[in-house]
Formats: sequence, structure tokens, C-alpha cells
Amino acid sequence: MAAIRLKPGRERSLLRRHPWVFSGAIQSTEGDPVPGGTVDVYSSEGQFLARAAYSPDSQIRLRVWTFEDDPVDHDFFRRKIAAAIHARDTYLHENESDSCRLINAESDDLPGIIVDRYNHTLVLQCLTAGAEFWREAITDLLIELTGLSDIYERSDVDVRLLEGLPQHHGPLRGKPNEIITLQENGLKFKVNLALGHKTGFYLDQRRNRQRLRSFASGRQVLDCFSYTGGFSVNALVGGANSVLAVDSSEDALSLAQENASLNSFSETELQILCGDVFQVLRKFRDEARSFDLIVLDPPKFAPTVSQLEKATRGYKDINLLAFKLLRPGGILFTFSCSGGVDAGLFQKIVASAALDAGVQAQILEHLSQAPDHPIGLNFPEGAYLKGLICSRQ
Repeated sequence: MAAIRLKPGRERSLLRRHPWVFSGAIQSTEGDPVPGGTVDVYSSEGQFLARAAYSPDSQIRLRVWTFEDDPVDHDFFRRKIAAAIHARDTYLHENESDSCRLINAESDDLPGIIVDRYNHTLVLQCLTAGAEFWREAITDLLIELTGLSDIYERSDVDVRLLEGLPQHHGPLRGKPNEIITLQENGLKFKVNLALGHKTGFYLDQRRNRQRLRSFASGRQVLDCFSYTGGFSVNALVGGANSVLAVDSSEDALSLAQENASLNSFSETELQILCGDVFQVLRKFRDEARSFDLIVLDPPKFAPTVSQLEKATRGYKDINLLAFKLLRPGGILFTFSCSGGVDAGLFQKIVASAALDAGVQAQILEHLSQAPDHPIGLNFPEGAYLKGLICSRQ
């Protein structure tokens, strides 16, 4: 097996069990590691530290499979995958959903591997060279351990380019349908596995969507970046007087209306508007429109730390506009899924937006991702979804 020796002092993160080693931490390489292959990792003094996947094209050169001197083989992945699947029985309440995240990459000690279950179909993402190396074995084990035979692959994300990997997109095993229907907290949602964001649906927002219901009664709701209507439909169930869903995708809005209909709401009960949310919010401000409840659930503005400044401006802009449109006593559900924006910074951005909007506001609750998207204590980067429920005074 090939071996990697680190520079002096660069073993500290591994001793804290953080699973990443960057290229600049490597002193020397012994042997000829192959992309995605397993290597032993040693300190500069020769102490065994970990066994990791090798990514020659990535700045994150090593991603740790195990900190123990255990073989990384078929049985290793069987144990890890089985443990992740079993844990979801604890995370999910009975009848909460028939869909969830089964494997959450580093936070389940399986770097680069994402698996979401949508009813009787699995969706697999292999994000790294190590995940790609074990792709077929992982697929076989998923079928064995879940008893499900239909697997769709969505390894078509930009991060694979940083790993020097081609993109894979389409049926992987069995005959998975591209359009499926899931059940969540008593509601039904159609999901497009082929064209949808992420693996098709934002499973991580499950409990936040349900939380919205208790604030929606009697309110006029504006759902920004609405995608396929997850928050919009929950607002209708919660008794909203009106709901307007705004998104830049006509296809997503069309599916949102299908989802409203699927849950016995008419087209007139869910209004839709296709357009750029930033421009729509400015137009509403200029027209002096106002709402009782606003949802801001934008896409990732800062995929990397290098884009943090631009992302900060974007988050502040939409939150400032939302506060201006919010009536006194109104509620704002605002989110960031950018890994480069931590919870503290996000709260500061929202506070600054309220100040510049000239309004007083309170934080009622902090929100995060659903528990089937766990956050490893050794991997704080896993806490990507930050949310606030704010009340305008």
C-alpha cells in the first residue's frame, strides 16, 4: 500500500479526527498511489495516523476512511453503510417521511458518498475520487442492505471537476423512474430525480417546512426561491390566506403547482411568479407591496470561501429587501446553505440587513438541517444549513 508522510506539525487536524488533509500538508509520497486508492498516512516522525482515499487532482488530497489500522475493503464499507442506515431509524419519527438521507458523506465517516432514499428508489452521488473508486461496491452494498433494486445516479455536480472526474447522470441499477412521489409529514410531493436540484428535493428542510405551518395561519405569504413548492404547500396547509411562490425556473414552478394540486389545493390558491428573486423583491419594494410571512431559501451563494464576499452581499441584499416588505408583526424564515458562511456570520448579515432596512427585529428560533443530515463533531463543515425565524417588531 502506498504511504503519505506529512510535514512536521501537520498531523494536528488528524489527531482531532478531522477527515481532510490538504496538499500543502504533504511532505512525501512512498509508492505509486492511484486516484481514489487507499493510502496509509503517517506523521513526519513515522506515527500511523489514518487510512485515506487519495485525490491527486484536488486541493483536499486525502480524505480519511478510518483512523484505525483496519483494512479498507468490501467488509469495511458494509459495516459503515449498515451503521448509517440503521442510525436513520433513530433520527426519523414514525410516519414523518418515506424519504430521507441514508448516507451523509463525512458526517457518516464515508467521505464523498451521498445516498438519499426517495420512497423505493435510491439516489447516489459519488463526489470524490475515493467514492468513485468504490462506486460499484457501494452500489452492490446498497442493494444488499436496503433490499431496494432501483438506483439513480446524480454524480453530476461541479465538485467532481475539482477531483478530475467525469460526470455521471442517469439510471445506475434497476429501472428507477425519473419522477417519483414522496410522503412527508402528511403531504405528498412529486420529485424529478433527473433534473431536480441536489438529488431531486431538499430533504434537509423537512422539519423547517413543517415548522412554517404553525406561523402561516391567516397570513399573506411570499415564498422566494420556492423551487417545487415545499414551503408554499406547507404554508397552505397551515392556513395561509394567500401564497405567492417566486422562482427563476418555470419547470420548478410548474411542479410546485402540481404539488399543490396533489395536496388538494387549486391553482388559484398557490400563485406563482417566474423571475429573478432579486429583481422581483426590488419591484415589490418600489410598488410598496407588503407581506405577513416571507421565506428566503436561496441556492448556495458561496460554494467556496473565495466567493464569500460576493455571497455576503447577496444574502444582505435579499434580507434587507425582505425586511422592507415585511409588515410589523411579520415573520421571516431566512436560510443559507453556503458552507463558507457560518452561523455566526449569517446572523450578523441578517442583523445588518434589518438595521439598514430601518426595522427592529427579533430572532425567535435558530434552524438547521434535519437530523438525517447529521453533523460530525469532528467535521464542523457539515453544518452547512443555517436558518433563522425572525419577527419584525
